[in-house]
Amino acid sequence: MHIPDGFIPFWQCAIYYVILIIALYFASKWARENLDEKRIPLLAVLAAGIFAIMSMNMPIPFGTSGHMVGGALVAILFCAPEAAVLVFTVVLIIQALVFGDGGITALGANVLNMAIIGGSVGLYTFKGLKGIIGIYGAAGVGAWLATVVAALACAIEMAIAGTFPLTIGVASMVLYHFFIGIIEAVLTVVVLLALNSFRPDLLPWNKTEGGQ
Repeated sequence: MHIPDGFIPFWQCAIYYVILIIALYFASKWARENLDEKRIPLLAVLAAGIFAIMSMNMPIPFGTSGHMVGGALVAILFCAPEAAVLVFTVVLIIQALVFGDGGITALGANVLNMAIIGGSVGLYTFKGLKGIIGIYGAAGVGAWLATVVAALACAIEMAIAGTFPLTIGVASMVLYHFFIGIIEAVLTVVVLLALNSFRPDLLPWNKTEGGQ
């Protein structure tokens, strides 16, 4: 899902960078108000884990690359897409500069897809469904949907740029991430179950709902 340099024109990159700057402003404000000595290490661990899972990717014909994302997990754990923005900005910069995965000119687009769109879709799907199918079911559906919608957004952006035709790009990206999203859903639920067993104090619903 990493868009490399050269896949989208500079004028389009500039628009995504404006979105990134605005998102970072609100993310920084959120961090000052919400991060403390207990939550900062959790954010760092999540960043390391996301770096690892996003490094395991495969090329997609008429697309970019396919991999798990983790934006929904971060947003759900912190009840804020802003947390995902902070994590993915740092991770994507390192991957682009050190490993050549993704591009610096496309940084705004990649953060938009994986953190802003993925994190928001995951979190608000979770909030909307947790009272219906339970916390872990809602987290799994949110993680799956976040992965698929982020891939769809990536395909649309590249179609606007003229990189790939819309129908072929959407078919390629969404098809691959439909199945990748299932793995991501399982991984998200496993992480949440592990935290509930070993560090239940880090789960926001244990503070407000007494755990489920």
